[in-house]
Formats: sequence, C-alpha cells, structure tokens
Amino acid sequence: MSVWLSVALAAAGVNVLLLLVLGSIWLRNYRQYGASHTLGLLVFAMFLLVQNLLWLYFYSLHPVFVGWFVNAGTDVQIGLTLLCGLETLALLILFKITWA
Repeated sequence: MSVWLSVALAAAGVNVLLLLVLGSIWLRNYRQYGASHTLGLLVFAMFLLVQNLLWLYFYSLHPVFVGWFVNAGTDVQIGLTLLCGLETLALLILFKITWA
C-alpha cells in the first residue's frame, strides 16, 4: 500500500467521523428549531457521508481500484489524496463553526 493511499484512506475515515458528529448536531438542531438551513446542512452531510463511505470502500476493499491507484502516477495519487484532504479541512472549519 502506498503512502498516498494510506493518507487518502485516513482522510476519508476522518471525514466520516466528522460528518457523523456534524450530522448528529444538525439533526438535533433541526428537531429543536426546524430551520430549513439546518435541514440543508443535514442533507449535505448525508451526501458527503455516502461519498466518503464509498471512498473508504474503494481505498481499502476494492482490489482493482487499489491496484490502479498504486500503479497510477504520483500526480494522480497526490491529486486524489488532496481532494480528500481538502474536504477534511473544509469539514474541520464547519465543525469549528458548528461547535462554537
């Protein structure tokens, strides 16, 4: 397993955890206040959760994708890893704003 694959897998795992926490906060807030903005955030979190669960599957359990990723060029590996990493950064910002 390449370093970039491990980093991307870790980022997707962190994203899943952040989305579960954010989703639970937004669900609680939606039930309490009923704001449509909070419902929008909750739906957004659910779509991102599905996306990251799929990434976890592909990065860890799909042998054809793992083989392709390992044999792809470093630019492709870094690019896919950066996508997960940037999403992690964005979710951390949302988490900080939501938690405050």
